[in-house]
Amino acid sequence: MAMILIVDDDPDIRAVLIHKLQQAGHDTWPAVDGPSALAAAEKLIPDLALLDWMLPGMSGLEVCRALRADHRLKHVPVLLFSARDQESDLEWAYAAGADEFVSKPFSPRRMLERINALLPPEAVPTLPTGGRP
Repeated sequence: MAMILIVDDDPDIRAVLIHKLQQAGHDTWPAVDGPSALAAAEKLIPDLALLDWMLPGMSGLEVCRALRADHRLKHVPVLLFSARDQESDLEWAYAAGADEFVSKPFSPRRMLERINALLPPEAVPTLPTGGRP
């Protein structure tokens, strides 16, 4: 199980991500803007940060750069997501230090797959045996 920081100013997207991640066995911590995301990351030291690109107060790119600049947080995997999906946007995301980029709209199932791929194996909950995948 992992502690995942979820940062999006859209309450519907936040709710979908929280639900899907908690259903998968992860703990979540929501934030609605860049400054509160950075404060939460400094307090929690999450196992992964999900950052929307377009945030009030401080963009997801700026939050990502700040995480990478902090010696206590630079190891935290960052998945940046956005409605922006041009090749140059991906380049900007990876240049800021993102480990993964997902375009909106996204499939919650696909998002969970990308999140689990960024986590160490011991932090990914396993499905109960005998159930459907």
